[in-house]
Amino acid sequence: MVAKRKASAYSKRKPITNTRRSKKQHLSYIKTIPPQKIVKFNMGDYKGFEAGKYKIKVILSTAENIQIRDFALEAIRQSIHKDMTKLLTQKAYFFRCNVYPHNILRNNRIFSGGSKGERVQTGMKKSFGSPEGRAATLKRGKPIFTLYFNGEEHLPIVKKFFKKVTPKLACKAKVNVEFLK
Repeated sequence: MVAKRKASAYSKRKPITNTRRSKKQHLSYIKTIPPQKIVKFNMGDYKGFEAGKYKIKVILSTAENIQIRDFALEAIRQSIHKDMTKLLTQKAYFFRCNVYPHNILRNNRIFSGGSKGERVQTGMKKSFGSPEGRAATLKRGKPIFTLYFNGEEHLPIVKKFFKKVTPKLACKAKVNVEFLK
């Protein structure tokens, strides 16, 4: 069974060109796009957010330039959303994923072992690689997730939730709190 490459294989690298599908068929290197792993980008009380009901804003942002895989974004989203629904009801907060994984990651598979790879591989002749997953390219300081809620007494617990998920990112992350008017 073929395993996924670790995020560190992609995360610290500069974004590769030609990683998006082109509208012009002859310019499109990527023939198929892997499916989107992030299920929801907005969770909770959207109408309350639009009305300006919430007074506290918690932001999870990057501290360096990085590419983050969609698997990591979905894992963080699920963890924070689950913890927040346990702490508050779903109508008492608004949670948003601010990034979208546009870049398509490619992998040029190379077989190892006796003579198995000789009949299958093309070496560097057709080395563009097959699509394997998606990633979001982020610059330093860009917010990844934002959470809006009320109740200052819940703030230390919410900060703990955000600190708990930072190891799932392949970079240094900051948690900022803003008080809205």
